[in-house]
Amino acid sequence: MPTEHSIPEEKPRRTLIIVVAVIAAVLIGGFFYLLLRKTIAPTPAPTLESAIRTGSPEFDQYIKRLALDDPEADEAKRALGDIVMTLHTTVRNFTGRTINGLEVHAAVVNHQNQIVKDRTLVVIPGRRDELQPNKTMYVAINVEGMTDNDDRANIKMEVTAFRFK
Repeated sequence: MPTEHSIPEEKPRRTLIIVVAVIAAVLIGGFFYLLLRKTIAPTPAPTLESAIRTGSPEFDQYIKRLALDDPEADEAKRALGDIVMTLHTTVRNFTGRTINGLEVHAAVVNHQNQIVKDRTLVVIPGRRDELQPNKTMYVAINVEGMTDNDDRANIKMEVTAFRFK
């Protein structure tokens, strides 16, 4: 008795492969969207606790003795399409006291002196435990998320808070 060999239909198999590929593409695209969204989402800047801040008499007294060199900046374009600027300066402690907390604000400003992007960073403690009297410390802060269209005319760095040992 001869057996019949039937050739399976290719159409349902091709449809199944296309459906699986589309579902995989949607899942992978969703995964990357969530990753990029999480990295781009702004996080609140940490602040230095129990610190002397702008407006207090002690701040006005000591800020004159915390010298910052003129800031410089390096600029780089990332694969995500945005621009990152690294603002850096040297902090000099002439207060006569050991600093165990230091918060620095870095900003990129436009021609009208308005902030384009900024970031505040606690550099002590963190990058270093303390800054002794008459010593210096290199401070670098990354400011992210700028585009080619942003008016990046100038940079500024300033001490916003400090704490003594």
